[in-house]
Amino acid sequence: MAYRYLAEAWKRPHEVGPMGVSVAEIMRERLIKWRREPAVVRIEKPTRLDKARRLGYKAKQGFVVVRVRVRRGGLSKPRPRAGRRPKRMGVRKYKHAKSLRLIAEERAARKFPNLEVLNSYWVWEDGQYKWFEVILVDPHHPAIKNDPEINWICHPSQRGRVFRGKTGAGRRMRGLLHKGKKAEKMRPSKRAAWLRKLRKKAKKKGITKVLKHLL
Repeated sequence: MAYRYLAEAWKRPHEVGPMGVSVAEIMRERLIKWRREPAVVRIEKPTRLDKARRLGYKAKQGFVVVRVRVRRGGLSKPRPRAGRRPKRMGVRKYKHAKSLRLIAEERAARKFPNLEVLNSYWVWEDGQYKWFEVILVDPHHPAIKNDPEINWICHPSQRGRVFRGKTGAGRRMRGLLHKGKKAEKMRPSKRAAWLRKLRKKAKKKGITKVLKHLL
């Protein structure tokens, strides 16, 4: 029952709760401290316990929670010194190819190379930064190996899973959360669908040899 009340409070963070204070007021005070901390910080317990439990977190050995701070906004490039037409002279307003949540997961994985990323969730944001909490698991810990609900992450195929787009944020970036109509070209990947189309065209035209570096 307590998790239900937690979830409702986070759905409407600016509403004053039964204790006479809102989630937004609490987080505003916490951000004063968070801004002075390093970008990647290990924490004792999740800030959003209901969300963490839904994503697979357990309060047992082998589980680690990390809070990651990521700068908001787009990217910029160095201004070209040589001539360009105005269309190619762009410096600002470049967009990330990955979501900020996936970037946060990758930074946490690099900070703790012996752990695997299970999942992550948004915590809070201000005008300059976004904070995410990343759930990591130690695949070599006996408590994880003996738990049938989580020991799938100990398999060698899950090694470096965050860098191969196998987490929730990675699957979203790859378009794998969409199914059926208008998602035919997402599986197994966009590149694989493109190569499939290329082979089909080559076969239709009677070309027996397709460029090897593409295949």
